[in-house]
Amino acid sequence: MKYNLKEIASLAGVSKSTASRVISGKGYASPEVRERVMNVVHQLRYKPNAVARAMVAKRTNNIGVIVFRERQPIVSHPLYGKIIDSILMAAEERGYSVYLKTDREMSLRSTDYMLEHRVDGLILISRLRKNVIDYVKKFNIPYLMVNGSTDDPDVIHLVSNDEEGGERAAEYMLGLGHTKFLVIAGPQEHRSHALRLAGFRKRLEQAGLSERMKVVSSPESSFELGSRRMAEHYEAFVREGYTALFTTNDMLALGAMKVLLERGVRIPDDAAVMGFDNIEYAGMYTPSLTTVSVDANGMGRDAVEIVDRLIREEYGLPKLKEYASEIIVRQST
Repeated sequence: MKYNLKEIASLAGVSKSTASRVISGKGYASPEVRERVMNVVHQLRYKPNAVARAMVAKRTNNIGVIVFRERQPIVSHPLYGKIIDSILMAAEERGYSVYLKTDREMSLRSTDYMLEHRVDGLILISRLRKNVIDYVKKFNIPYLMVNGSTDDPDVIHLVSNDEEGGERAAEYMLGLGHTKFLVIAGPQEHRSHALRLAGFRKRLEQAGLSERMKVVSSPESSFELGSRRMAEHYEAFVREGYTALFTTNDMLALGAMKVLLERGVRIPDDAAVMGFDNIEYAGMYTPSLTTVSVDANGMGRDAVEIVDRLIREEYGLPKLKEYASEIIVRQST
């Protein structure tokens, strides 16, 4: 049998407001009264209704997470999956439940879903259209962006310093003595891929080697496209004497490396290969893949901390948090 707060109060011989103060732990109640109320609660195994608690506290202790990504995989994506795992763990530690939605069309429907469930705050992952931000603003709900960027000065966003990571990748390759580079670059409408390529190119320009870099574009950043682009350019890669391959994420690198290995290229003796993201697969491959790390765990953890502070109405938080990257050296270089 289910009991409500009024019945608990009656059985304990106190007012409804007193019973509410005892159960919520907010407000004063004498030790004797507190003991009477809690004895009834334990005997009846009473659990406060979540909706009722939310109405009183004007909070649901729910966070909405929306991943905006046109192509699959989404939740199982090696990078976004890490971010989401970290969000779930951090949310649990802070007493939040999480609603998770994916949105391939970058529409407002996922946002509507979160608003209908009265989430206390929103974490928006990956790139999204300005109309989504404008729509969220109308409802005065705390939110932030992860691994995306916007020109809107009001938006807090957490991002990897991808341009610096691209520069460091080029610096590392130059330090190994490489002077001719093939780059397979993922979709340039994506902030991360564009900045990684820009950083790599910038460092080669500083070294006077920009003319010795060939960029091959890929509409997707998948293993399959990495394989396809490498197969299409393999003859030129060998004929023109490229000794280094850099890709703007690890999946492209692993796909390209498969083609090179199948065609007898010795890695790293004949050609060095380097990716970006430091996904788990990078260390499982043979040869294991040298890459640039992205602090996915840090971004997920900090996203929850910051949205929690926004929910608690803390103001003056920085609008941009950038995460430094580091070179993870493995067998492929």
